[in-house]
Amino acid sequence: MRVLVTGATGFVGSRLVPALLDGGHEVVALVRDRERYDQPAGVTVIEGDLLEVGSFERALSGIDAAYYLVHSMRTDGSFEKCDRRAARNFVRATDGSDLNRVIYLSGLGTTASRLSNHLRSRREVERILDAGDYDLTTLRAAIIVGTGSAGYEIIRRLATRFPVLIAPTGIDTRCQPIAIDDAIEYLVGVLSVPETADGTFEIGGPDVLTYREMLRRIARVTRDRTPLIVTIPVDSSRLSGRGVALLTGVSPRVATPLLDGLDDPVVATDTRIQTLIPIERTPFEQALERTVPPDDTRSERR
Repeated sequence: MRVLVTGATGFVGSRLVPALLDGGHEVVALVRDRERYDQPAGVTVIEGDLLEVGSFERALSGIDAAYYLVHSMRTDGSFEKCDRRAARNFVRATDGSDLNRVIYLSGLGTTASRLSNHLRSRREVERILDAGDYDLTTLRAAIIVGTGSAGYEIIRRLATRFPVLIAPTGIDTRCQPIAIDDAIEYLVGVLSVPETADGTFEIGGPDVLTYREMLRRIARVTRDRTPLIVTIPVDSSRLSGRGVALLTGVSPRVATPLLDGLDDPVVATDTRIQTLIPIERTPFEQALERTVPPDDTRSERR
């Protein structure tokens, strides 16, 4: 199958491309700057930007299935406009093409009234993509555990750098993280399972944890200690993304939207994907151990 991956240089896309190659697929990667992309052997690279009509359409030539992995993480109000425009440009470009499937990686969340602004934008993108003349498969995930995952990196750095943490009430919100290897297995797996076409599925690991529990488990695995976490009665959305960015080294444009959604439980309630694609899901601690090389772990504990 000839497959297009948008967002091929991102955290998920950079891992998805080699997995698709291993699965025997012909892969086309759409990137904004091909000089900054060290593509695996055999990948066709096309430079283009979904925000710029006329720059990317040729990437859809002869494509059977496409992965839509484009998300804006801007902190100003323009992110919704960018997400909306990119999705609409993509759908328009697919008119009259041979594209049969689109797979979109979205985010877990509960009722619309509780969704953060960024997650609400993800839902809007789902609706826009669903208007295309192809079968849309949407996979919704919470925090993806892996080196380079924005949400996971914030939690990991807080857990490993500070023995005492002052946290908002959202620290006890429930979350169902998923290992990056499992997320990739689901993303690749849906291509060969016709029942997943034109459906929305929730993916998650075997553990449901609060953010407090995740912080403590990460600290125990990497530092052999448990941090003292003091909760204060403050809504998570009122915290400063810049402040968290200073503490963790993660960009404010990433920290701000993640804080905005901290009070929203992100737990999978639809388990159909586990029957359709029966993988051995990775426990949280095993997934986080894969992100900390043994030598680094020993040096952090000294």
